[in-house]
Amino acid sequence: MLCGSVKTIADTLEKWFVGGAADGFNIMPAWFPGAFDDFVDLVVPELRRRGIYRNAYGGATLRDHFGLSRPVCGAYAARGRIGAEL
Repeated sequence: MLCGSVKTIADTLEKWFVGGAADGFNIMPAWFPGAFDDFVDLVVPELRRRGIYRNAYGGATLRDHFGLSRPVCGAYAARGRIGAEL
């Protein structure tokens, strides 16, 4: 559990992320909706300033967001059901 100033929380998240201890985080605020709003309004801009929180997504699909390539063929494509455009 993290608590403290915006800087303290951002420092800890950055340390874990850059150190490879985590590739993402689930945010569970202590109370709703205020604590979540505080995180979004205060911590997220600090993480963006540090360059470790994206400003936009890189594509239209979840696969695009994770930077994964599209499969050349899958089970359905192999049976001719989808993927004709691939």
